Amino acid sequence: MIRWDSVNVSFGPVKVLGPVSLEVGEGEWVGLIGPNGAGKSTMLKAALGSVTYDGSVVFSNGRRGPGRSIAWMPQRPQMPNDMGVFDYVMLGRTPHIGYLGGEGRHDVDSVRAALEKLELVDLADRPLDTLSGGEAQRAVLARALAQEAPILLLDEPTASLDIGHAIEVLEVVDDLRRGESLTVVTAVHDLTLAGRFADRLVLLAEGLVQADGSPRDVLTEENLTSHYGAGIRVVDDEDGPTVIPTRRSNG
Repeated sequence: MIRWDSVNVSFGPVKVLGPVSLEVGEGEWVGLIGPNGAGKSTMLKAALGSVTYDGSVVFSNGRRGPGRSIAWMPQRPQMPNDMGVFDYVMLGRTPHIGYLGGEGRHDVDSVRAALEKLELVDLADRPLDTLSGGEAQRAVLARALAQEAPILLLDEPTASLDIGHAIEVLEVVDDLRRGESLTVVTAVHDLTLAGRFADRLVLLAEGLVQADGSPRDVLTEENLTSHYGAGIRVVDDEDGPTVIPTRRSNG
């Protein structure tokens, strides 16, 4: 479980988030959606403790533990160019190994499992700077999964991925969540994919929660056009809502 209680974040004189209060239950997947600058990434960083905020963020075990309790996938990670994929994913095990320790069998097995889940086994020895954007994105997610933390905070996990790999990545996250009762919070731009995978969507705009509920309740034409300011159609079928951008009239 993770709960934001009256969280506010300001950068200088500009408030970018809050006050926001939200609770995500154990094993739940919540997708944060909203236009650019809505506060999605900032909300995740407040939970991680990487930005200064007012209010509180509470975890079920009573403490924040980046690395062990929380796995974090940033939108723009730093990736050493000459490091191999296997060694990069092994960095996810650092909180378990310690900076002066050596990896054990379980650490190696965890990395191999993450590489296999994200179809990176054949790229394990490749330097990071030889990867495509999508391959690099999958390596970053593999590093997060190798941490084996009970909470996953993912900032745009499908960025740079084609639609096929985007779905595969989200299915990996969903399988792990269901199998291991992981709590997942993702910031995501693709509204249709967000609605297909998340149990619940939270629409942020201007730093505030504008809607919170099931994908069908949140992904409505009224909600989306009000806060995205664009022509949008929503088609609902048995799989859930599909968000379709439309051209504005030139007349």
